[in-house]
Amino acid sequence: MSAGRDEVSRDRKRTAQSGDSRRMTEGEKKSGALRAVVEIVVIIAAAFVIAMLVQAFIVKPFTIHQVSMEPTLLEGDRILLSRLTYHFRDPESGDIVVFHSPVTEGEDLVKRVIAVAGDRVAIRDGSLYINGERRDEPYLMEQGFRGEMDELVIPEGRVFVMGDNRNNSGDSRYFGPIDTESIIGCAFCVYWPVGRWKGL
Repeated sequence: MSAGRDEVSRDRKRTAQSGDSRRMTEGEKKSGALRAVVEIVVIIAAAFVIAMLVQAFIVKPFTIHQVSMEPTLLEGDRILLSRLTYHFRDPESGDIVVFHSPVTEGEDLVKRVIAVAGDRVAIRDGSLYINGERRDEPYLMEQGFRGEMDELVIPEGRVFVMGDNRNNSGDSRYFGPIDTESIIGCAFCVYWPVGRWKGL
């Protein structure tokens, strides 16, 4: 009888241990699932932070909402701006830049740098003159644009910007040379739509 009771006792212990083992396995599964969720959240958060840092300091996307840079940039084009370029050099004539509007708070504009500090700018008979010489501008929407402007010397720390669609562009002819500190970045490519991929 004693041997029978011992055998029953051993069976109960094995059953209890087996149940504990199953419960531990289920607990481990829940713990593993929780770790996986936490890892995914951390990865997403890290990717978001990295994307924000990249936009703030390296490359920023920008969508064109204006017609003032046609035909170079069309409304709806998406471009990339380099945030680093002007840490290594000053803006140059021909650069396409995005900057904070000096007229409308909260609005960003895209234009082409036409002249830099020290340059003399004038507009006569539908043509642009830089330092007394007529500038050839094959990128314009229309050759021969409206408006006249007496010669202006660009002050230090500023650049003169104009749109390529001169007859439909509010630019430095109206609000004057812009402060280089207001420039967000230098455009270097169109990345969307795919059919318009190109460097700038």
